[in-house]
Amino acid sequence: MITIISSTNRPGSSTLKLAHVYQQKLREKGVEAGILSLAQLPPNVIETDLYNKRSAGFEPLQQIVTNTDKFIFLIPEYNGSFPGVLKVFIDACSFPEGFYDKKAALVGLSSGKYGNIRGVDHFTGVCHYLHLNIMALKLHIAAIHKEFDEEGNLFKPDTIKFVNEQIDKIIKF
Repeated sequence: MITIISSTNRPGSSTLKLAHVYQQKLREKGVEAGILSLAQLPPNVIETDLYNKRSAGFEPLQQIVTNTDKFIFLIPEYNGSFPGVLKVFIDACSFPEGFYDKKAALVGLSSGKYGNIRGVDHFTGVCHYLHLNIMALKLHIAAIHKEFDEEGNLFKPDTIKFVNEQIDKIIKF
């Protein structure tokens, strides 16, 4: 099972738009993938699901993580790194069964010109600690707001080429 994680809780985010693009491209290749948006987190997750506590609101999300073999993390840039809500999500998930010895592809995105290079590097360190195996091909999509057409599809040839390459690799990974 592949799960695409939209790593922000911001409503109407470009990250969630990109998650739908990835899901559609995987479907076109015959692979079903779910989307887990961090907007689905219980609003009080810091109080209810850290330090070995589990709430009824978080349990379905934990089950998705537990049942997933491969993840695609779409990581927007927040203050030069990855979103704090992504770290809270990781901290709330059960360890080691959540991510241990599973596989992941990482995609950085930003409204600026670097595509969250630093944030993806920071998150890679967290993944290594969790024993989450990271695919070598990491994408960095800059100026994300200029990447979608009116229907919400990617339209720039280079971006489409690299997204397709990454998807092919995560399927085989």
